[in-house]
Amino acid sequence: MRKIVAIVLAALAFSAAAVPASAAPTGVGSHCGTYLCVMTAHHNRFVQDITVRTRDGLPGTLRSYWGDFHSPKVNAASHRWAVGREQAGAKLVCGGLERDGRNIEDTCVTI
Repeated sequence: MRKIVAIVLAALAFSAAAVPASAAPTGVGSHCGTYLCVMTAHHNRFVQDITVRTRDGLPGTLRSYWGDFHSPKVNAASHRWAVGREQAGAKLVCGGLERDGRNIEDTCVTI
């Protein structure tokens, strides 16, 4: 029994130590426009990911951008990009939606 408890406690300690506190998200930002929602998890200026989804659930060409980060375009109703980087002067995390070759909407979140 003691051996099992020791193994469980060691596993919990290892999993807690695996993610440094500096990388843990301190903020989750989101903003929805008319057709598009943009969500991001970040720690100060370290953006971990950007998720863009359409509000109506219909697919379109989605993209995200933040400072000098410009994601590849994806044809979907929702997509998540793992960013995992820091940019000192970048304050807006944005997403865009295109349908039928036209820009429908760009929406941004302030971090």
